[in-house]
Amino acid sequence: MAEKTVYLSLGSNVGDREGNLRAAIAALGDAGVRVTRVSSFYETEPVDFLEQGWFLNCAVEGETDVPAMELMRALRGIELRMGSKKPVAKGPRLIDMDILLYGSETIDTKELQVPHPRMHLRRFVLVPLADIAPEAVHPNLKKTVKQLLAETPDRSTVRQAG
Repeated sequence: MAEKTVYLSLGSNVGDREGNLRAAIAALGDAGVRVTRVSSFYETEPVDFLEQGWFLNCAVEGETDVPAMELMRALRGIELRMGSKKPVAKGPRLIDMDILLYGSETIDTKELQVPHPRMHLRRFVLVPLADIAPEAVHPNLKKTVKQLLAETPDRSTVRQAG
């Protein structure tokens, strides 16, 4: 299979948030992703489930020849090995990793939706992604990341960390 450019969203709000993000990024090589760019880290206020600490988020660009479903399972494996538990939907987590874009593919199965179905509604995803891929095009909405960020209704706080 030909290599695809993938964009991932990573977030952490438990423990050493920056260390968690760095460890997850370092583990991507073992998951078959050659990391080519990493955004700045951003402090982001919780969305949906508000009774939790702020997140540290980033976006990662990589190249992979791993099929999307296999990649998603590999990301879940990294989360588990790092000790991430998700006791509450959208709640606190040591590490959370999502596939935002997988080449220009659209995948819609019970286990995996790509492009990520809510990415255009989330500043904590779009701001870091715009750092590294402002011209990447959402294959369904036919808009660039920069356009999606300008148009998102989400007004939550996203500020560059440290």
